[in-house]
Amino acid sequence: MEGSSGAIFAQGKQSIKIPVPVYIRASASVVGTKEGEGPLGDLFDVVGVDDKFGCDTWEEAESTLQKEALQMAIGKAGLSREDIRFLFAGDLLGQCIASSFGLGGFGIPLVGMYGACSTCGLSLSMATIMIAGGMAQYTACVTSSHFASAEKEFRFPLAYGNQRPLSASWTVTGSGAFVVSSSKSDSDRALITGITIGKIMDFGLKDSMNMGACMAPAAADTILTHLRDFRTKPEDYDKIITGDLGYVGQKALWDMLRDQNMDISHVHMDCGIEIYDRSQDAHAGGSGCGCSAVTLSAYILKQLEEGVWKRVLFVPTGALLSKTSYNEGQSVPGIAHAVELVSCVA
Repeated sequence: MEGSSGAIFAQGKQSIKIPVPVYIRASASVVGTKEGEGPLGDLFDVVGVDDKFGCDTWEEAESTLQKEALQMAIGKAGLSREDIRFLFAGDLLGQCIASSFGLGGFGIPLVGMYGACSTCGLSLSMATIMIAGGMAQYTACVTSSHFASAEKEFRFPLAYGNQRPLSASWTVTGSGAFVVSSSKSDSDRALITGITIGKIMDFGLKDSMNMGACMAPAAADTILTHLRDFRTKPEDYDKIITGDLGYVGQKALWDMLRDQNMDISHVHMDCGIEIYDRSQDAHAGGSGCGCSAVTLSAYILKQLEEGVWKRVLFVPTGALLSKTSYNEGQSVPGIAHAVELVSCVA
């Protein structure tokens, strides 16, 4: 398939090379109190003082996270909602209700996305394809998660007070939003130069309290595929960044890649490990759609914007389970999508 520039989009087995400049023009991050107390707390745009964000329910609070993040990102880009041609959004709740109720008032054509905790990578990929294909000048992406709404959806009521195993992760309360553009500006945060759409990987694991191990095979497969498709190696990146494998999943990822004669330990970073301090009792680390999204907006793009990092591979990961599949004894498949980001600083 060829774009208007005549350059080949398809790259290797399942990747896409972006042959024209596609920029992340602006982004925004809105998080809850626990995230604000973590190592990245000073970098987030908004830290809530009340995790209900003034709403009556946890689900309404999550919708508010998305609404505030998107509005802020569009404002930072110097645009209005009318300038955004397509909006790509998703969350963890049934039928993506955080997105539909949070974003309906913007009046932007919406493409609902679901990749579990990998949704940030999936939505950025689709938004980029629209831009690179000449179908839009500006697109936007937003995703979110909320600790309380996710626990209610997937696990136990908060009042139950169940004990969490050390392999369990803590769902991040947060939303990250991004404006993607075809035109260069003085405020661009990064260039998107390539993407790899992941495959569903299922190793038969059934422990929903150990999602890092469930998602690690998908992360390993996507990273290997991206590097092979683009003929690169780990040393070509300042960082290879997974979404929310946490401490347990990180070790599993390293072991699986070493079995393939690849060592990424010296360049690997995981958003779920970075977002909380060990003292915050998050056990294996952070997870949720908001984990990689707010870390990308607040921290990763800052490093690229300032030229500290020149090239990173962003690989958010998702566990494709529901409370129905889990209760019926199904395994927890995983998926991961990769987005290659390059600094705009010469």
